[in-house]
Amino acid sequence: METITLGQLLQAVNGRLLGDPVSLDTPISQVSTDSRKMKPGALFIPLVGERFDGHAYINAALEAGAVGCLTARERGSYLPGKFYIKVSGTQKALWDLAGWYKERFPIPFLAVTGSVGKTTAKDMLAAVLGVRYKVLKTEGNFNNNIGLPLTLLRLDHSHQMAVVEMGMDRLGEIDALAGLVKPDVGVITNIGDAHIERLGSRENIFKAKCELLPHIKQDGLVILNGDDPMLASLRGRTPVPAVFCGTGEGMDYRAQVTGGDGVSHIHCRLSTPRMEQEVRIPALGEHMIYPALIAVAAAERYGLTAEQITQGLTHFVPTRMRMNVLRRENGITILDDTYNANPQSMRAAISVLADAQGKRKIAVLGDMLELGPFSPALHYEVGECLGKAGIQCLVCVGEQSQDMARGAQAAGVPEIHVCQSREEASELLPRVLEPDSTVLVKASRGMKLEELTHRLLELTQEDQTAAAQANM
Repeated sequence: METITLGQLLQAVNGRLLGDPVSLDTPISQVSTDSRKMKPGALFIPLVGERFDGHAYINAALEAGAVGCLTARERGSYLPGKFYIKVSGTQKALWDLAGWYKERFPIPFLAVTGSVGKTTAKDMLAAVLGVRYKVLKTEGNFNNNIGLPLTLLRLDHSHQMAVVEMGMDRLGEIDALAGLVKPDVGVITNIGDAHIERLGSRENIFKAKCELLPHIKQDGLVILNGDDPMLASLRGRTPVPAVFCGTGEGMDYRAQVTGGDGVSHIHCRLSTPRMEQEVRIPALGEHMIYPALIAVAAAERYGLTAEQITQGLTHFVPTRMRMNVLRRENGITILDDTYNANPQSMRAAISVLADAQGKRKIAVLGDMLELGPFSPALHYEVGECLGKAGIQCLVCVGEQSQDMARGAQAAGVPEIHVCQSREEASELLPRVLEPDSTVLVKASRGMKLEELTHRLLELTQEDQTAAAQANM
């Protein structure tokens, strides 16, 4: 964040000073909602949720170094030398500040949403555009109504572009987030079953994702997955020009997988309005063509050459716990995809496992959450997918994944273990792990299956040869 003054902050949030008089020239160089992460010059914004109230930590934040805070209520006492700004609501004030601050930066903003793959698309966009431009991107899971404004507040004048991710679990959220960003380019990766418990149907999920479209600037662009039937239905119906990405005929940006090593990368043939190019993508799975095509479409819009685009694709590094390939000794490979899961991403991950090297393929899978009444059928279908893919061993974790086990049994998976807890699965892993195995670990975020990835790492040693080759 670039330094702003107390006077500018008051204007941005329409606030009122409380406590002792403080100079309006007081500098503010950081904004945080976490009282444990205060630095000199920081502004503390105490948020209020169902189970917490940040106002209880105002004194702790100020004593830890914050220069001042926002507050939705007057206080019984005020620390000397600190400022307090009374606002109608701290969440709204955070948004007001982020919106005001963003307007200081006349740079292109790209906004990414979708049921599956939005983080990967965001990372791919940043990698490719980063060859030519200094790019700010959403970090971690900062894609919601708190994380997005905090991301915007990380901007400084060295940034030439911003790529932000937008998540949602109900109608209206994308509308609000996109209204804050006002993107020059919008991206919708696909329409899946994530959050269908709250939204009730794929049609409502589609409606929620399309809330992005009216907020794209009039001279902007929307990039859509043309292989997704619902998004394909938008052809000729978007408020700004659209380009479609996919594998089929008639796509503006098209890719075909031409090979790969089953260990670290795939090869694709790209066809775009400006180039025909063979490229290497340092990731596994045919589904990786979609974030690559999205990045290429944005890169061509902003003037990158074919050489720069090819270079940028090779710079892609997935966010932690997003299909990270961990090479271990004795031919063991761990596919750590534990950040989250839904039916579409599960099927894509199983495809990667099926194509990977290794004689023995083991799927360690946990519950997919927020599927509501659709859960039994969707878990069963994932189990069937394991059988069709030829996976030899399933370790399922959690109550809902028992439906996955039933589907796997019906589809002929020869070895199935049902675990009620991570602890039970952790005790089982040494018995199912063998040399020359590839192990996929994946579940919804709430299942915390990264603990099983850590257990697998404890049981194995890093392949030093593979690590050295990866760093070359």
